[in-house]
Amino acid sequence: MNPPVHDASARQHSGEPSSGLGPNDGRKDRLRRPDLVGLDGEIAGLVHRSTQELRCSWRKLHHTGPPLGLSRDLIIRGLADQLQQRAHGGPSRALQRRLQTLAGEFAKGARSFDPGKVLKTGARLVRQWRGHTHTVLVREDGFEYEGQRYRSLTVIAEQITGAHWSGPRFFGLSKRAPAS
Repeated sequence: MNPPVHDASARQHSGEPSSGLGPNDGRKDRLRRPDLVGLDGEIAGLVHRSTQELRCSWRKLHHTGPPLGLSRDLIIRGLADQLQQRAHGGPSRALQRRLQTLAGEFAKGARSFDPGKVLKTGARLVRQWRGHTHTVLVREDGFEYEGQRYRSLTVIAEQITGAHWSGPRFFGLSKRAPAS
């Protein structure tokens, strides 16, 4: 049995098909920085700590104790998540906003969540209104229209029309509810 071949050029010469992606087959493996290796070690070491030590670590990271009834496993996961966020950066503002919306729906007792249309940063919304073309740029922290930043499409729709409009409906992102 031949040992595995990791070089695309060696595969070509051996008669094996080449993926054409390069020596690492397209994986985005990067050289590991020493500080990230330390982070991995710290996260792996959480499992070997006592529950009391985990609770102390939680207090240091979150500036409050873990919620009552939180299992040891969830404390470890929460600590690992917080450590990774500090090393790699946390979720984007858009994701935080979306999670807050979903949490609000859950708190109201919604059984299922309709994600609706999720706009990606950089997308452009274009709407013709009374002979003029209006373009809105989706930004990570809201929207941009005519050089101004807005948190809401509804405010932009009101500015364009002079009347109250649902911003998502004005830009064609949602449909009117059917008449009952």
